[in-house]
Amino acid sequence: MVKLLLGHKGSGKTKMMIDMANQSLDTVSGNVVFINKNHRLTYDLKYRIRVICMEDFVHVTNTDEYIGFIYGILSQDHDTELIFIDSILKHKDVHIEDIDEFLERLADISENYGPDFYVSISADKSELGDYVDKYEIING
Repeated sequence: MVKLLLGHKGSGKTKMMIDMANQSLDTVSGNVVFINKNHRLTYDLKYRIRVICMEDFVHVTNTDEYIGFIYGILSQDHDTELIFIDSILKHKDVHIEDIDEFLERLADISENYGPDFYVSISADKSELGDYVDKYEIING
């Protein structure tokens, strides 16, 4: 399952994701991963959440490499239950026109390997197109 948080910068998406990730520890039996662009949020998340800062992985530069990176996370930890991806459009060469395929690939990974994904996108629903109707939008 893929769930989205939409809205432009300053609309509270990151704060909502942090709260959801921290609260999820009360209900999940598996592990929680939070992928962020930088180290800024490391101390806002509970210590049991695995925080991954993409600045540390400079060779992950596009959506194909990003999907491969997620497969690597899952192959290392079969108990990953939730993956939060904050501000995907701020990660290297990920553009708004890449989001449709990226979300489809995440949905496929979720269906076949089990983790649920929460993805924040700095855009309004109207900017993304009808394909976002396939996913649950949490904040809208």
